[in-house]
Amino acid sequence: MPAMHLSEADLRRKLAIYFVADPEQTDRDILDIVDEAIAGGATSVQLRTKHTDGRDMFNLAVAMVRRCQERDVLFFVNDRVDIGIACGADGVHVGAKDLPLPATRALTGDAMIIGYSPVDASDAASAGARGADYVGLGPVFGTQSKADAQPELGLLQLSRQVAAAGIPSVAIGGITVANAGSVIRAGVDGVAVISAIQGAPDPRRATESLAMTVNLALIER
Repeated sequence: MPAMHLSEADLRRKLAIYFVADPEQTDRDILDIVDEAIAGGATSVQLRTKHTDGRDMFNLAVAMVRRCQERDVLFFVNDRVDIGIACGADGVHVGAKDLPLPATRALTGDAMIIGYSPVDASDAASAGARGADYVGLGPVFGTQSKADAQPELGLLQLSRQVAAAGIPSVAIGGITVANAGSVIRAGVDGVAVISAIQGAPDPRRATESLAMTVNLALIER
């Protein structure tokens, strides 16, 4: 059962359009991009930054929490469980090389949603039992947004990992408006994107287009 006040069904809906905001990959004000993404239909926002000082990351997180709460959008912090707790985020997202899931859950209690990026189907299958509320699966396709990304999964392996996990899931890695429909048809509840939104000339319009494609695919499958 997901943490916080959400049912599993509600969490699945909130994962539909998941914007990963990375201030290190844009010259624009990341808060402006978050505003535009939310206006365009983002249902979740994650702050991901690998080289920002803890205080600066906390200040960014606080500003993003405020924006997300005003629009009923979930907010997550990547890796930094301490900052996620301190800023009042809805959840945190960790990977296999980060704080282990049981330790993460011990810190957050049942008050926060925990996302996890498994390394393979076996890792995905045990994620829920170890404390994850949802899994982030990928990279589905080749991506330039993460320097240490694993080899791309492809749609068949994505579908297998969705089935193995048995909990809500979101796909990430090289996802665009052009391929988002096929990704949703592989069984995930939503798509997580970085460059498809923050790299677009008009992030709001890009989010609107992505949301239209994803929501149509969810209805049709």
